[in-house]
Amino acid sequence: MIILGLTGSIGMGKSNAAATLRRLGVPLFDADAEVHRLLAPGGEAVAVVEGAFPGVRSEAGGIDRRLLGQLVFRDPPALRRLEGILHPMVRRAERRFVARARARRASLVVLDIPLLFESGGVERCNFVLVVSAPLRLQRERVMRRAGMSESRFADILRAQLPDHEKRRRADFVVATALGRSVTFRRLKAIVGTLRQRELPRPHWRGRVCARS
Repeated sequence: MIILGLTGSIGMGKSNAAATLRRLGVPLFDADAEVHRLLAPGGEAVAVVEGAFPGVRSEAGGIDRRLLGQLVFRDPPALRRLEGILHPMVRRAERRFVARARARRASLVVLDIPLLFESGGVERCNFVLVVSAPLRLQRERVMRRAGMSESRFADILRAQLPDHEKRRRADFVVATALGRSVTFRRLKAIVGTLRQRELPRPHWRGRVCARS
């Protein structure tokens, strides 16, 4: 079974790429969705996160993600403390996902992880696909999001590996500036290539082998 890592900086079109891969029938693990579940009312991480960051519980009983973000984005030790809580929980869910896929004899699965390189998740993947777009388009997309500001955008970028470095380390790079139909065709081609046969971890890890 091939494990394909999907990543890309904020506003680069990763959510659309993930939805497209699902449409193509590829099982996909969404790390962000798992974090949302962990921090939602009744989530496994709620009590632990509130204990580490008092006052971040929402009226509904989950964690107020916006408030939590304000506490950690400009405080590296606090961010590391939060990651120390959430990453092991997400990793356990990921292992369960991969085990289920292997049991079903899936030939290809995707790990959708925003901080794939930053968290070391790339070591669990046979190939890495990065979605990318010009900075101007990235900023336009991000600034349309509710509650976004230039300072918050800058904070998020500082916490992420630069786009040019992600592209340099990728095995496949998909440009998302040309529209969804083009992105769909390119993703479909990549999926077709990877489904042809199970390939070993490439010896050229860290170098772009295809720009789709």
